[in-house]
Amino acid sequence: MMDESASDSQPAPLRTVDVARASGYSAQQVRDLERLGVIPPAARSANGYRSYTSIHVHALRAYRGLAGAVGPVAARQLLAELRTATLAEAAAAISAVHVGLARERDEALRAQDALRAIQAEATVGEQERDAMTITELAGALNVRPSTLRFWEQEGLVLPERVTSLRARRYGLSAIREARIVAALRNSGYGIAAVRDLMGSLGSLDGLGETRRILQQRLDRLATRTVALLRAGSDLAAVVMAAGQ
Repeated sequence: MMDESASDSQPAPLRTVDVARASGYSAQQVRDLERLGVIPPAARSANGYRSYTSIHVHALRAYRGLAGAVGPVAARQLLAELRTATLAEAAAAISAVHVGLARERDEALRAQDALRAIQAEATVGEQERDAMTITELAGALNVRPSTLRFWEQEGLVLPERVTSLRARRYGLSAIREARIVAALRNSGYGIAAVRDLMGSLGSLDGLGETRRILQQRLDRLATRTVALLRAGSDLAAVVMAAGQ
């Protein structure tokens, strides 16, 4: 007579449609994600039908959250790494994703603070200010003078004048522009994106648009963080399965 406890210890295999229903993907998406390596290859029965387990469901759910947090390509790479990583390696890899999102958020918040300070200076009427040399401005922004020269080449920040000895002097307008560029660059914006944004800053009204864009970035980061949190228990299942 068959030992019922032994049979109960082996869960019934899942069909493609079962995995699709449990994960929220279509059957074709399940097959496509298997082909892309998001989930481990399914076992095949004698007649060629795919046979999945609960770990495939966890992996698909984890992928949805990871893709929302870091993008589909990075999510695929991370899941592939987790399947062969040790527990310590897997924990470190997942922690790195959380750290990366937190760093992006801190950068955006620092950019917001910089823009508030710039507007506050204008609000209190600080219209007179000594010009700064390239060395002084670089020190104030915590960047290298070569960075300011690069921004000048890109048309982002132009010195008020350049003497016959090639000494640059930055007036109030150029200093304000440099601080905005530094804030945006620290927040992760590329040169092309910064150039587009700087084009809207002909007046202080442009600061409001820049703050709005930074707030959108923070909102997107919040959404990505929530997606990663939702993937937590499924990621844990994938990691534990790999370690067994």
